[in-house]
Amino acid sequence: MGFPRCSIHTPPWVESPPYPFVLSLFSASGDLVKGASVCSPLALGFNDFNLHVLARSHYLSLSLTILSPLLPLPSRAPSLTFPHSLRSLFVKKVKDTRPVEQKDPGWKLFGKVLPRECSEKHPQKIQKEYETNSSRDGPGHSPPSPRQSVRKNLDFEPLSTTALILEDRPANLPAKPAEEAQKHRQQYEEMVTQAKKRELKEAQKRRKQLEDRCKLEESIGNAAQTWNQEILPNWSAMCTSRRVRELWWQGVPPSVRGKVWSLAVGNELNITHELFNICLARAREKWKSMPTAPPTEPETEGLSLADREASLELIKLDISRTFPHLCIFQQGGPYYDMLHSILGAYTCYRPDVGYVQGMSFIAAVLILNLDTPDAFIAFANLLNKPCQMAFFRVDHSLMLKYFAAFEVFFEENLPKLFAHFKENNLTPDIYLIDWIFTLYSKSLPLDLACRVWDVFCRDGDEFLFRVALGILRLYEDVLTRMDFIHNAQFLTRLPDHISPDQLFSHIHAIHMTSKNRKWGQVLQALQERNSPVLKR
Repeated sequence: MGFPRCSIHTPPWVESPPYPFVLSLFSASGDLVKGASVCSPLALGFNDFNLHVLARSHYLSLSLTILSPLLPLPSRAPSLTFPHSLRSLFVKKVKDTRPVEQKDPGWKLFGKVLPRECSEKHPQKIQKEYETNSSRDGPGHSPPSPRQSVRKNLDFEPLSTTALILEDRPANLPAKPAEEAQKHRQQYEEMVTQAKKRELKEAQKRRKQLEDRCKLEESIGNAAQTWNQEILPNWSAMCTSRRVRELWWQGVPPSVRGKVWSLAVGNELNITHELFNICLARAREKWKSMPTAPPTEPETEGLSLADREASLELIKLDISRTFPHLCIFQQGGPYYDMLHSILGAYTCYRPDVGYVQGMSFIAAVLILNLDTPDAFIAFANLLNKPCQMAFFRVDHSLMLKYFAAFEVFFEENLPKLFAHFKENNLTPDIYLIDWIFTLYSKSLPLDLACRVWDVFCRDGDEFLFRVALGILRLYEDVLTRMDFIHNAQFLTRLPDHISPDQLFSHIHAIHMTSKNRKWGQVLQALQERNSPVLKR
């Protein structure tokens, strides 16, 4: 049965190109199906683009041969007949997946390099081979010549900087000189030695930190057991003993810190939990009756100082500024309502004092260690101390007497720094007010401030000024090289990282005696003589 046939003729308006060609059709097996037909491409209806597509077709295998221009061109190309189902005689052209043989393997500076069929070398394996070769070569072994150092294995590909240093260059690059190769090996060995030293030093540092942490946790656990089992049950008899005072100086364990603070501060005001609830309820009623918007200036002019500072807006503003890095006292935090309740209850308990900026830090430290009612009791009794009451009621004359007493011990302990401050007119009120108002809870790191509070609850107001002298002694060398502005900036914003042991060692070196007079005696003498106020 024959195939239906079709004829392809040249359109009458198409002219033949200058060169004819021979069209041959081959099957997939290579047999000639139709060939040796001299014709013009345009005779078949093909232009240059069609010929290009036809030559790359998967259905036909063409052989195009350009004839010599000397051959005569027929005036009309003969018609060619093709089977209608000719494409079924040929199969799709399969892409050749055989790898192209690389004639010149090695490094190629420009362009892509075909992947090599070689096993990858691990850097540790290269290092091991290098150490083996180095141990094999004795001290009398002569280095190879540059010509001998050319690698015989051309399938080398560097996998790390170790390979670049220890392996020779590939064949398509000049070989290393012997001196350069030896220098590179020495440099690599030095780098490895330094890296091992650094790793060993870091490992020793981490081990020491872990050991110190374990020792600290063990000491804290033992101290907490001592406080719970021996000291707290017999507080009245043991609180003044030498052993307890030494443990107190080392820091009260956090687990018993709240109990120790409550016992040390006491409750001279006889505040109960019921009184706290009454003051809190009164504060909430007052807050509800107050406008939500902050009062304008004309409205606040007729109010007293206590009423202005007891306003809800000012308390809210200060709460958001209290330990902002902890994010627990801001609105939505777990301790926001507790801090708000204590400050509001205190404004109703002491309307003559009201709320003063800085109280929020003291209340926040107490909340972190005590329950809310107990924190309020300790808060009210702490602010009732003579020094705190003088500062929070802004008693200028009494505050200046405290500053005068501080300067007496300042000159006694640090005469060089005292003279420098006098020369630059740097008075104590510039930096002491912020320290005393917040009991160092804002100026020092929180853990260090709690340790200062431990001894403050034991020794009273005197220790606050002793801590100030300890800070000045710790940074004496730095402060003596600064002028007025830099000294004020440094003291009002202390470094974020202060070693507790270093600070307490400097505090311990401060002697609170002047001409055989202690702190209380000096302060009392200044009050009796009605000493002149300090002048800036």
